[in-house]
Amino acid sequence: MEREVTSYFDENSDLYQKARPHYPPAFIRWLAQQCRHHDRVWDAACGNGQAAIDLREHFAAVEASDVSSAQIDTAPPLDRVRFSVQSSERTEFDDAAFDAVCVAQALHWFDLDKFWPEALRLLKPDGVFAAWGYGWPQLPLRLAALLQETLLNVIAPYWAPQNRLLWAGYQGIALPSPFMRIDAPPFDMAVEWDVEQLFMYLHSWSATRKCMEEQGDAFFRRSHERLREQWGEPRKLRLALDLHVIAARKPA
Repeated sequence: MEREVTSYFDENSDLYQKARPHYPPAFIRWLAQQCRHHDRVWDAACGNGQAAIDLREHFAAVEASDVSSAQIDTAPPLDRVRFSVQSSERTEFDDAAFDAVCVAQALHWFDLDKFWPEALRLLKPDGVFAAWGYGWPQLPLRLAALLQETLLNVIAPYWAPQNRLLWAGYQGIALPSPFMRIDAPPFDMAVEWDVEQLFMYLHSWSATRKCMEEQGDAFFRRSHERLREQWGEPRKLRLALDLHVIAARKPA
């Protein structure tokens, strides 16, 4: 499974860096407020470092790791952030090393039976665990229907089953004992994209790339062309995304 998951993100890792939305600053502030101390945080499955960029504003040091060396290679150099290539289910970090363990847009890829013991091992007493991910961009109805017809229906068979955990808002993931759940308030997440930015994001999807490998990219180019014809004004649309959060505290 680890090798398969790695392959989803090794290819076009620079595209992934450019295309993915940023997380709401209000959510990152809320997360930091749940922590008693702010010395060290682990950004597990960090990808190209999007969450690490935000976390370093609130923590003295960030350890950011990912199983994909290609993702780590595209991460920008950041003060107070150390990147490493490691599996999130088995790391080289010391016991009780972190005030917070964070997983951005990746929990659904983990072997949770192995990850939960590792997260508990690495958290300090009273430390905070948080995982979050976002869903589909919400397009105007006329564009949403066209995208469904020309792209989403085509790539539907190519989604990995793990993605469905995220689409369901992580409701199918249970926190193990002794974690104590922290209820997170809703947070607004949105992007302002033109049609080119939207399709850069759609191109970064693992299902899109797998479909292209089997069918070629003609379907993608047709979808892009048809949405561009119907996009209209304004050139950039504000597109909301649902942010799903799981948060918990390790007992002191």
